[in-house]
Amino acid sequence: MSTGRSTVTLYSAVAGGAILVGVVLFAPWPLWISLAPAAVLGAGLLFVTRSPGRRLDMPPRPNPVFGEEFSATEGAKRRRVTDVQLPTSLPDYAFLFSATVVWKTTSVVTDESAFNLEALAVDAVLQRARKITERRDPSHASLVRHELAGALGEMRTDATGRLRAMAESVQLVLPARDQERLDKLAAVRKEEAVWEHERKYELNKREYLGEDVLKTPGSAVVWWLARNDDQVEKTVRDIGLLAQLSSAANNTNVPEEFHSFISTLAAPNGHAGPNGSAAAFPPSHEASPGDLVEAFLQAVSPDGDDPRRRLIGRQVAEWVAERGWHDLAEELSRRYDPPADPDPAEEADDGS
Repeated sequence: MSTGRSTVTLYSAVAGGAILVGVVLFAPWPLWISLAPAAVLGAGLLFVTRSPGRRLDMPPRPNPVFGEEFSATEGAKRRRVTDVQLPTSLPDYAFLFSATVVWKTTSVVTDESAFNLEALAVDAVLQRARKITERRDPSHASLVRHELAGALGEMRTDATGRLRAMAESVQLVLPARDQERLDKLAAVRKEEAVWEHERKYELNKREYLGEDVLKTPGSAVVWWLARNDDQVEKTVRDIGLLAQLSSAANNTNVPEEFHSFISTLAAPNGHAGPNGSAAAFPPSHEASPGDLVEAFLQAVSPDGDDPRRRLIGRQVAEWVAERGWHDLAEELSRRYDPPADPDPAEEADDGS
């Protein structure tokens, strides 16, 4: 930088000397008139070459105030608060709040000894934090902690106007036992939602079967045909079964127009029906709705030990019981959900 300054000074001296010589030697006026401006020009040149002022090859130095880092917390006071309970959106649940409170007085305060400024600063920060936490779910403690850190990280004047306060190193947790309770409640809600979904599915299925599919033997046949549209002959063979099942579901007798189809069923007692076919029941026996359900189940699964027969029988019993047909429900329960036989070992103990 000194080399550049020397170069500028040298050029200035040479140019000024040339101008001075030209003024003195070649001016058209008398010499004594030229000496006056020449003296002024020479004095100015001498001042420029020897002046200790700012450098000609450098920009002006900025004001020292500008560019210097200014800290809002410089000279501030601090106080650590720990495990302060703050309310949440749920009653009986509270966050535990910890932070370092930072504050500075304003120009309003002339005598700091006249106020408990530390207490005012802590209260100002806690009031700001409370307005946020009391609207937040206690199960979201980690998320609320970051929200508080951002909201409290700014110096703000308190309600009294005597100080400005903020918070650093913010921590927010939920007590361990409260967290366990919330986790259990969440698990129960999830299980309840699954159970409710399954219950609605079962109710919808029952309603669909009872009020749509099995409403009449005809609707049952149409439903069965839709499910077996490529097996028309099979559907025709199953008309008798469907008519009996529909009648059992509605606690009514099979309509006369479907009696001819029932004769195609194989009866458990082996009695011969009309036209040389096996009848579902002997001619002297009037089939009850329970008998019709049994005939349907036997036609579907001839194996008497098939557990699915008992399951379907119990489901039909529950369905008809919900519609007020308690006699039929009791009959089906006796058939498909009989009381368990007593344990011989327990009877021996009772006898002793």
